[in-house]
Amino acid sequence: MRQIQPPQGASAPQKSSPPRPVTSPASAGKGTDGPSTGRLVGVDLARALAVFGMYIVHIGPPLSATDGVGRWVRFLADGHSSVLFATLAGFSLMLIAGRREPRTGLAGRQAKARIAIRAVILLVLGSVLAMEYGDVIILGFYGVYFLLALPLLRLSARTLAITAAGLALVTPQLAFVLKVWLSGSVLQTIGAYDPLEKLNDVGVVDLLLTGLYPTITWMPFVIAGMALARLDLSAVSVQRRLAALGAALTVAAYGLSLLLAGKDAVFGGTGGPSSGSGSWSGGSGPSGGPGAGSGGSGSGEQLVSSASDLLGAGPHTGTTFDILGSVGVAILVIVGATILMDRLARLRRPAKPVIAVGTMSLTAYVGHFLAQSAWPASGAGTTTSWVPVLLYILGAIVFAAIWARFFRRGPLEYLLNAATKPAKYVR
Repeated sequence: MRQIQPPQGASAPQKSSPPRPVTSPASAGKGTDGPSTGRLVGVDLARALAVFGMYIVHIGPPLSATDGVGRWVRFLADGHSSVLFATLAGFSLMLIAGRREPRTGLAGRQAKARIAIRAVILLVLGSVLAMEYGDVIILGFYGVYFLLALPLLRLSARTLAITAAGLALVTPQLAFVLKVWLSGSVLQTIGAYDPLEKLNDVGVVDLLLTGLYPTITWMPFVIAGMALARLDLSAVSVQRRLAALGAALTVAAYGLSLLLAGKDAVFGGTGGPSSGSGSWSGGSGPSGGPGAGSGGSGSGEQLVSSASDLLGAGPHTGTTFDILGSVGVAILVIVGATILMDRLARLRRPAKPVIAVGTMSLTAYVGHFLAQSAWPASGAGTTTSWVPVLLYILGAIVFAAIWARFFRRGPLEYLLNAATKPAKYVR
């Protein structure tokens, strides 16, 4: 992934279960005052899968060094794990703001304050980490997403879905025009006066337009997640409609891109997972471990260099087809995980250690970068073995399972929750 939410409020009655109020990179907006419910266990499972996908992209062997099942796993993780995080971030924002029904009055103002505090903390934390790891760090971008999502917290599922679809259709073309208009000299001039750019090479323009997760083309993911949160995911009819929608978006977006632009525009010149040669053109994640992808605005910008590239659907290209297809995949994962936990309750107990990773994914996210710094040899691009990434996944599961037995939140989740306490004084 060159690749983050639930307090009490006016929501539909929900069956109770042990609380899991943890915040994470995909759930950095997650509330902490209210109980989690059985229907949200699937969301935690989906978040854990996003964590593992991130590990695969950051630590696993490059696509060109894989084959068979491993090639398919690596192929599916590219781009989609970070999009799944962003979609879950939007879902989690609504858990703070009122999931089925928006909070209003004092409760609504306090919810907005909590989200704003989280946004600032994530922006600061992301900027600090970017000093070492470059724009591969998504946390700073999440801070911007959260701030821009504040005016949308009271919208209905239908309005949010229409907004996400509209942005997916318009913003890729707008981003392309802006990048052409803002020539290299203009960007350098802006960067010269940008304190963030001087601090960590990920400046305001990177956060909004030219970075790896530019706000202009990533807000549709967040808003789509907000729309999902407004729905009753435990209802069979809703699950069926969402599964159909996710499949339709995935097939239509990638299928049309294949027809209009060819397989290289979708598979990045690899010929797809069945091909045994090549690698993603432009890269879709950090292939060199910690520090890979540093350098700010160049990483995401180079993937769409001409108008014809807007017909592609490769990971992190930010095209309309990429956005729609990636949202489709994210919906399928979230709905699939929810159905799995709802229909096969007997799986919840054996899956509990994995679900625990999803409840503390901010810790899992930051922790894996720190671990890579301590053991650089485990970084992606330094090995063709799957052993390092499997060890990271196992380590995350073991740590989360043990920690969850004694604490209600992960280490960083505790700190983030404490930092948002002042929001209760908002009047």
